[in-house]
Amino acid sequence: MMLRYALQTVRARKAGFLGAFLALMCAAALITACGTLLDTGLRGTIRTERYAATPVVVSADQYVHRTTVKHKHGKTKVKHKAKPIAERAWLPAHLEDALARTPGVARVVPELTFLAQPLTPAGMGGRTAYGHAWDSAALTPYRLTEGSAPKAAGDLVIDRDLAARAHLRPGDRLTVQSTQSPRAYRITGIAAPASPVRHQTALFFSTTEARRLAAHPGQVTTFGVLPAKGADPEKVRQAVTRVLHGTTAQVSTGDARGPVEFLDAATARTRLVSMGGAMGGTSLLVAVLVVVGTFALTVQQRHRELALLRAIAATPGQIRKLLGREALIVGAAAGTVGALLGLPLGGWLHSRFVALGAVPDTLQHTVSVFPPLAALAATLLGAWASARIASRRVARIRPAEALAEARTEGTRPVWGRIVAGLLLLAGGVVLVVVLTSLRTEPASTPVTFLAVVVLSTSVALLGPLLVKAAALLLAGPLRLTGHGGRLATANLRGNAARMASVVTPLTLLIGMTCTVLFVQSTLGDAARTQAREGVTADWVVAAQGPGVPADAARRLRAQHDTVTEVVRTTVRVGLDKYPAQGVTPEGLTRTWDPKVTAGSLGDLAPGTVAVSELAADQHHLKPGSTLKLTLGDGTPATLTVAAVYARGLGFGDLTFAHDLVARHVDNPLASSVLVSTTRTQTQLATTLREFPALRILSPAAADHLQADRQQTNAEVNYLAMGLVLAFTAIAVVNTLAMSVAERVREFALLRLAGATRRQVLRMLRTEALSVLLIGTALGSGISLAVLTAFSVGMTGRAAPTVTPLLYVTVVAVAALLALVASAVPGRAALRVRAVTVATAKE
Repeated sequence: MMLRYALQTVRARKAGFLGAFLALMCAAALITACGTLLDTGLRGTIRTERYAATPVVVSADQYVHRTTVKHKHGKTKVKHKAKPIAERAWLPAHLEDALARTPGVARVVPELTFLAQPLTPAGMGGRTAYGHAWDSAALTPYRLTEGSAPKAAGDLVIDRDLAARAHLRPGDRLTVQSTQSPRAYRITGIAAPASPVRHQTALFFSTTEARRLAAHPGQVTTFGVLPAKGADPEKVRQAVTRVLHGTTAQVSTGDARGPVEFLDAATARTRLVSMGGAMGGTSLLVAVLVVVGTFALTVQQRHRELALLRAIAATPGQIRKLLGREALIVGAAAGTVGALLGLPLGGWLHSRFVALGAVPDTLQHTVSVFPPLAALAATLLGAWASARIASRRVARIRPAEALAEARTEGTRPVWGRIVAGLLLLAGGVVLVVVLTSLRTEPASTPVTFLAVVVLSTSVALLGPLLVKAAALLLAGPLRLTGHGGRLATANLRGNAARMASVVTPLTLLIGMTCTVLFVQSTLGDAARTQAREGVTADWVVAAQGPGVPADAARRLRAQHDTVTEVVRTTVRVGLDKYPAQGVTPEGLTRTWDPKVTAGSLGDLAPGTVAVSELAADQHHLKPGSTLKLTLGDGTPATLTVAAVYARGLGFGDLTFAHDLVARHVDNPLASSVLVSTTRTQTQLATTLREFPALRILSPAAADHLQADRQQTNAEVNYLAMGLVLAFTAIAVVNTLAMSVAERVREFALLRLAGATRRQVLRMLRTEALSVLLIGTALGSGISLAVLTAFSVGMTGRAAPTVTPLLYVTVVAVAALLALVASAVPGRAALRVRAVTVATAKE
C-alpha cells in the first residue's frame, strides 16, 4: 500500500523530485568512476610483451618485508607486511646453473634490462626504450628481418618500429644514451617481434656490451625458463619453485609476468588504489552532505502536504515509510542512470591519468559490475537515510504544530541539530589541530580534505543560526539597496533553513576548491624556496634526456670546477618511504647548503648518511647514530648519521654519497649537476659541446624548470579532485534552482501587492549575493584554517601560499553559478500571470 502511494507521489511530483534525482545521479556517477579506478588498481591487467614466449619467469623480490610477532593473553599473533621498492631488484647470475638442471627445463635465458635511449630527431613515439643482450631476444621472440646479430661492442640491433620511425637501416649509425656516456653504434640488424610489442622499444647489444652497460656484474634482471617440448608449464613452475626454495627469487607465470616486466605499472597499481580510495572516500562524504541537504529542501517544500497527512491521522511511522519509499524509488532510478554514466567517466579519468603520466598505459583499465553495484547500493542507502533524517521533525511534532509550520518556519531552535553541529565543529577543530602535527604528505592530505568536509557539515547543521546571525549583520547595508534589500533581509530572517540549504553547498564549493588549489601551491612553494636557498652553485647542468652522464661531470672537474652530481631515488627505513638523493661529497659545501643543524657534511662518505630533521625526529637519530635502511633496489645497508639538516622538503629526507646511490638505481645518470666556478655559461657550454642534450642554467632558471615539473604533478591532483568539485558546483546550481522554483506563489503575491518583475528579480539577485557572501566567508574561513594548519605541519610556518587572482576567480565562478541558478528559474516563474498562480490550487 505504502509503495503504491509513494509511486503515485513521485509520478505526480516529478518536478519536485528532479533536484533529488540529479543530486543522486551525480553522486552515483562519481562513486562509480572512482570505483573503476580502485578496481583497476586492485585487479587491472598488466599484459606481458617481452616475455610472451616465456611461460615461466624468475625475478627478484620487489618488496621489503616485515614480520611482527606479538604475544598477548597466551596467544601468539604473527603479522606480515610488505611494501614495494622503488628500483628494479637484481638476481645473482649463478642461479642459472640450478635452474638449468631442473627437470622439464629445456633452456634458461638470462635477461638484462637497462636504460638505453636512442637519440633520434624522430623521438620515441611515447615508448620507453630499454637495452638488452641479443641472447634474450628468444624470450619474445624477436627475429632478425634484416642484417645480422650484434657481435662486437659497437654493434646494435634495433626493433622494426624504431627503424621505421627514424628511417634507419643496417649500416647506419645510431647514438644511444645509456647508463654510461652517449655512444654511436653501428646498426647490424633489424628485428621484429613474433607478438605485438606496443609499449616499449628494444635495443639489442652484444652480450659483453650489455653487461658493461647494465653495470651489475654477476647479476641479471630475470631468467626466462623455457620448458622442454611436451612438458607441462605448471609442473615446470612447481619444480622451479622447489629449486629456488630458500632464496628470495619469485616465480611468475601467466598474467603475473606483466608486473615483472613493467615495474612502473605494478607500482601504479598501489598509487591508483590510494588515489581511487581517497577520491572515492571524499566523494562519498561530499555526496552524503549534498544529498542530505537536497532531501531536506525537498521535504521542506512539502511541509504543508505532510502536515495535512498528519492532520488526517497519518502516524509518524507512516510518514517516515512514505518518504523512505519515495527516496528508494528516486534513488533506484538515479542510481541506475548514474552508475551507467560513471563507467565512461571512469574510463575518461583513467585516460587522463595516462596522458599526464600518473599511470602507465601498460596498466589496462578494468571494467566490472562491482563499482556500479556499489554505487547503486550507496545511492539507495544514502537516499533512504537522507529522507529519514529530513523527515524527523515533521514526523515527530504534533499535527497542529505541523500545520502551523507549513506556512512559516518554526521559531524554536532544534537543539538536537545544534548539539550535533557543535560536536562536528569540535571534531573539525580537533582535525585542524592534529593537522599541525602531521609532517608527511601521505598522512596530511586525507586529514586535510576530511577536515574541510567535517567543518562544512557543521555549517550545514548550524546553518539556520549562522544565516540569522549574518542577516543581522547585513541588515544595515541591505536596507541601503532599497525595497529589494529589505525584502531580501526579511527572507534571510524568516526562511533561514531554506537559505541555509543553499549556503551549505556554496561553503563546501569554495572551501574545497580553495583547499585543493592552495594545498599544492603551499607545499610546492615551500619546497622550491628551500631548494632555491639551498643551491649555492653558480650554474646548474640539466639534461633534456634521461640525465647528465658522469663523463660530463669529469670534464668539468678537469677544468678545476667544483662539481656536485645529484642522483634521485627513494629508500625505505623499515617500511617507511623517504625521498633521497646521492651527491658528490667533494666540495659539497661550495654548491649546496641544506642548512645543517647538527653534525657536518664533511663527514659524508659511502658509509654515512645525512638526514632531515623530519627523519631524525621520526627515528630518534643524531650524528653518530646507526641507521638501517633498504636502498632503492632492495639492498640492505647500515650507515652512520653524519649530519642533520633542515631543508628536507626541498632536497629529500636522506642524502647519501653519490657512488653509493648510483650503484643501486635503474638510472645512474645525474638528474642535475651543480657547478661552482668562475667561468661563464658560454665557457661551460664549450666544455660540454659533445653533449648536445645538456643545458647550462642559472639557479633561477633551474628553479623555473622545477616549477613547471611541480605544475605537471599538481595537475594530477587537480584532476583527481576536479570531479568532486564539479559535483559540488552542480549541487550549488541544483539547490539554488530548487529553492527559487518553489517560491512561485510568493512571487505572485508580491506582484499582486504592487511589486514589478524587475523589483522581484532585484530581490532575488540581492538574496543570491547575500547567500554568496555568507558562503564565501564560511568557505574561505574553513579553507584558511585548514591550509594554515597544513602549512604549519608540512613547512613549519603558518604561511599558506594563496594566489589572490586565483582566489578571486574561484569566488567569481561561484557568484556566476549563484546568480544564474537564481535568475533563470526566477524569470521562468515570473512569466506566469500572478492572478493565475495566486488562485491556483497548491
